[in-house]
Amino acid sequence: MSLLQPRNIQRSSRRISNQAIGQGPRSAVLVGLISLILFGLIPARLFFLQVVQGPRNRELADENRIQLIPKRPERGKIFDRKGRILASSQFSYSVFIWPLAQTKPQWPQSVQTLSTILKIPAKQIQEKVKQAGPNSPSLLRIARGISFAEIVALEEHRSELIGVEVDNEATRVYPNGELGAQTLGYIGEITGEELEKRKEQGYRLGDVIGKMGIEAAYENDLRGTWGGQQVEVDGSGRIVRILGQKPSLPGKDITLTIDLDVQKAAEKALGDRPGAVVALDPRDGAVRAMVSHPGFDPNWFSKNMTEGQWQDLQKRSFPFVNRAIQGFPPASTFKIITATAGMESGKFPPSSVLMTFPSIHGVGDWNGAGFGQIGFVTALQWSSNTFFGQVGVGVGPKILLDWAHRYGLEQKTGIEIPGEDEGFLPNPDWKKKVWQDSWYPADSVMVSIGQGAVQVSPLQSAVVFAVPANGGYRVKPHLKESAPLDAQYKPESLNIKAPTLQMLRTGMRAVVQAGTSTALNVPTIPPVAGKSGTGEDPPRRSHTWFGGFAPFDKPELVVVAFAENSGGGGGRTCGPIALQVFEAYFKNNPVKKAPPKS
Repeated sequence: MSLLQPRNIQRSSRRISNQAIGQGPRSAVLVGLISLILFGLIPARLFFLQVVQGPRNRELADENRIQLIPKRPERGKIFDRKGRILASSQFSYSVFIWPLAQTKPQWPQSVQTLSTILKIPAKQIQEKVKQAGPNSPSLLRIARGISFAEIVALEEHRSELIGVEVDNEATRVYPNGELGAQTLGYIGEITGEELEKRKEQGYRLGDVIGKMGIEAAYENDLRGTWGGQQVEVDGSGRIVRILGQKPSLPGKDITLTIDLDVQKAAEKALGDRPGAVVALDPRDGAVRAMVSHPGFDPNWFSKNMTEGQWQDLQKRSFPFVNRAIQGFPPASTFKIITATAGMESGKFPPSSVLMTFPSIHGVGDWNGAGFGQIGFVTALQWSSNTFFGQVGVGVGPKILLDWAHRYGLEQKTGIEIPGEDEGFLPNPDWKKKVWQDSWYPADSVMVSIGQGAVQVSPLQSAVVFAVPANGGYRVKPHLKESAPLDAQYKPESLNIKAPTLQMLRTGMRAVVQAGTSTALNVPTIPPVAGKSGTGEDPPRRSHTWFGGFAPFDKPELVVVAFAENSGGGGGRTCGPIALQVFEAYFKNNPVKKAPPKS
């Protein structure tokens, strides 16, 4: 056995050796072919990468090494009609994050450090970066208008804040604080929803945009054009050098028709009362003042709003509602329209005399007794409900509402700022649809005295008062100064007959001379004509109104004052408010006295 075993092993070894020797040349050829193919592909691949895809690969490399840092433009300034600043910009420091420079291990620590120093919830910072995307090449603002102490704290923690930059940028400033807040508006960072709508206009995440008022209405003019820096960065995302720069272009400046002196006087006169004041030029519709209270400080939105500021806003009653362009029951100020409808219809000529009563169709006269037999002048002077109720019933809802529409009610005035209410005028079809009831004479009475469901804004009311002031034209109020006046703001004639206008003006002058609004019959201002109103708002206290124009002979200014749920009478409550506005205007715009006749 021992002799056979080596011999078997030897035979097996020969077989294996013979097989290997027999197949050797074929194997070598196969290996050689594979090697030739592989080595042949390498130059082809290099050719493809360097020649065919070379430009694209170089572009991708540059994108990793070269980044563009957008530079937001300075927003255009807003001036009053005399060149005084209402909104401008000043440079302050903001904190930015470069999402591209962040790495996952260091990111939680950076967020926590920023949150602690800037007093911003970490979740809020993370949400902004998530929205921008981790590979965003743009600097992402997370805080504006930071303090010197915050700058020092950020510098002390620089080693923990990779990809965090502190830089100065233009911040919106409103030097007069809350003055005209709803009219001017405010700016704020663009929301995701707004960004989707405006991407094609060049907006980007972190951009600021006008949120209301003039800031929103003239956003395209005010915003300016973006610039930026092209920079080289290292592997950590730090800027190595600046390669080039495109300067941003500031937005256009805008001059408003607002008169700062008149605006200040109107704000002060209204005081802490909820309400509104509108002053405009009856000749062309230029708005000299537009006040709504309560308001807010638009400067709060230019920086990071503090908790105290936020709590302050919560205590105010609808501070973002511009009451100057929202509808309220106009009360007896509507009687100007009722008087016009009556006289122009021919059913109640200017010489008409009617018996007044304690009440008609269930609607009482405010004095509880009526005023006997009176005409239009006395009816306006003492604001008789039963006189104008008879006129409203006599002309019917169609004629009455037609004249209300001609005066501009139940439609927007066309003022540039967004959020204007059209108001409302009840009519037979509406009553039938909503209340499943017929239109009764009492309904016409209520409309004719501006009560019930009638809704008119203070701005619409100012347009109404401008009609008898300027000789029968409906003006289109506007806030942007333009010289000459834009064609779109050309006053429209209502074709009111001269006797009607004369009767309206005489009656409104009597209101101030010896009627419901004698508070304005003072020597500190030129002669005023106007009309007061007290609008019921049960179970709350009544709204009060006064609207008027001066000088009586050649009117330059219409003022409408409205006090929401103030109680009292319109002449007693709102008359003194309007008086202060007239005084402020004519102090700087004295009426030229005619030279004495020789």
